[in-house]
Amino acid sequence: MARSDANGSRRGAPGTRMRDVARKAGVSVMTVSRALNDPERVSEKMRRRVQSAVEETGYVHNRLARSLSSQRSDVVGLIVPSLRNSLFAETIQGISDVLAEEDFQLMIADSGHSLADEDELVGAFLAQRVAGLVLHNTSHTRHAAEMIRKAKIPVVENGNLTDKPLDSVVSYSNFEASRAMTTHLARLGYKTIGFVSLSVEDNERASERRRGYVAAMEALGRSVDPRLILEQSSGLAAGADAVVQLVGSVPEVDAVFFAGDVLAIGAVFECHRRGWSVPKRIGIASFDDVDLLRHVDPSVTTIRLPRYEIGRRSAECLLDRISGRSDKSISVNLGFDIVQREST
Repeated sequence: MARSDANGSRRGAPGTRMRDVARKAGVSVMTVSRALNDPERVSEKMRRRVQSAVEETGYVHNRLARSLSSQRSDVVGLIVPSLRNSLFAETIQGISDVLAEEDFQLMIADSGHSLADEDELVGAFLAQRVAGLVLHNTSHTRHAAEMIRKAKIPVVENGNLTDKPLDSVVSYSNFEASRAMTTHLARLGYKTIGFVSLSVEDNERASERRRGYVAAMEALGRSVDPRLILEQSSGLAAGADAVVQLVGSVPEVDAVFFAGDVLAIGAVFECHRRGWSVPKRIGIASFDDVDLLRHVDPSVTTIRLPRYEIGRRSAECLLDRISGRSDKSISVNLGFDIVQREST
């Protein structure tokens, strides 16, 4: 039996099942399933009948029940590669702030840097009839892309300024940012510049950053020594290992561009431990302006990204499409800034 909370909102009894809804509506379980999952397959009278039973039993959250006629909820799904990475916090906050202004809810999931896991999460969100999706990834499985296409809901990607978005994209160019930092280091007088990133497999952001580094080196007329390009796991220890490996394999290396903030910090700590002066012996540059970069000694040169603004504009774009204020896909380049500090 349904019961009400202090605000008078109806809640389902623990263990309420679809057969309870069917019993209440006086129809079969199959009819309830059709009414909830494929409402176009049943009559308007039957949809209202099932919806009434759903609300009375509390089988479906009232918010979803009220939206059965439109087949959409007021929930937006967001999938990020990792909930442990603080870099996504500002973007999540920007999205949440905008959605809250229009009484939309945000549901967040972690794909674990796996396209297969993102595929499953996309399916789960679509099964919940989300009103729209925000995806940090800009590369996806064919199946995920096809599911989204068939769902016909607005989607915003925001991890990279991709040329072929699923729908809309609000971001910056990882390629251009990496190329700009590599060129900046060369202008500071560094001759042998190394590059370290996370694995580029299934990671368009890392791949584009490496491509930007290579493009800058080629434009400078410098040969690209494969010994100067490393892929590492995440973490401080990985950054420490990378700088040691680079100095060991190419002793003349005089600067390293780490396409990840934690990697750069680990490298700075390791240089201190080994007595390698930063920046006299080796310059260190980073990607992303996390707060710690300005407080380590020396403070670290980095690329600053408008992460809150990316979240805010992503949500605004999505809501414009959901509400019908706009029917156009857009591409928004919010750019980046190079922040020069003591490490170079």
